[in-house]
Amino acid sequence: MATMMKSFILLSCCLTASSLITPTDRNTLQISSNLHRRRVLQTLSTSLLTFHTLASPSHAGAVQDLPTNQAATSAGRRMCQTDTNPTRTIVECVGELRQFNKDGRLSGVSATENGVSTSAVKNPSRFSPPWTYLTETSDSKVAWKSLIAAVKGVDDKLEIIELTDDYLYATIPTEYPPGLSYDDIEFLLRPDDNIVLYRSVSRTSVFVYPLTQPVSDKNSNLNRLQKIRDRLGWDEMGMRQEGSKMI
Repeated sequence: MATMMKSFILLSCCLTASSLITPTDRNTLQISSNLHRRRVLQTLSTSLLTFHTLASPSHAGAVQDLPTNQAATSAGRRMCQTDTNPTRTIVECVGELRQFNKDGRLSGVSATENGVSTSAVKNPSRFSPPWTYLTETSDSKVAWKSLIAAVKGVDDKLEIIELTDDYLYATIPTEYPPGLSYDDIEFLLRPDDNIVLYRSVSRTSVFVYPLTQPVSDKNSNLNRLQKIRDRLGWDEMGMRQEGSKMI
């Protein structure tokens, strides 16, 4: 901008000086004056072009901190794929399932994904306490059968992918935001403690620029788990997770 203003001032001075030159001197200075004017106009044109480039939307977008594949939208997650544009980022991850954990535990839930887990002790907003089945029975095998039946009956769209004597893994289409992929649901029986651990998380997170928190699932993962527990009549071993207040 400073260069452009200097060019305007210089051009005005040249034009004013030119009007004061006498007819006798005009012919003598004509060539020199024309060359000088040409240089001034070239400088002015260059300044205007630079200003236009800096003010253009494409250049403005290039210097903004837009979400990219290197953004922190997949922090704390594994085996992720990212699709991003200047207005939103979609991250889908499948690496937190129990089968990828060497210790055999259920994974927690990071701040960049929607859901709850009994293992999310480092992230209170995603933590939900274990369930005890002692309100129904002290027999872990009976409790496990009851859990399987309750999971199957919670939604017709739910599909059990893996089932053993102490582990259940199921998927169900993500309820919200709609049109994404699946929610992964896991249950792990701990008969020595008379409890069941669980994790329900949406594989896909949507981030709307410039927000760094994913668009809320409207507590759909938590509500589904509560529905299962209500069917069973089991108790929670701690304070109930109230869920996110985000829309």
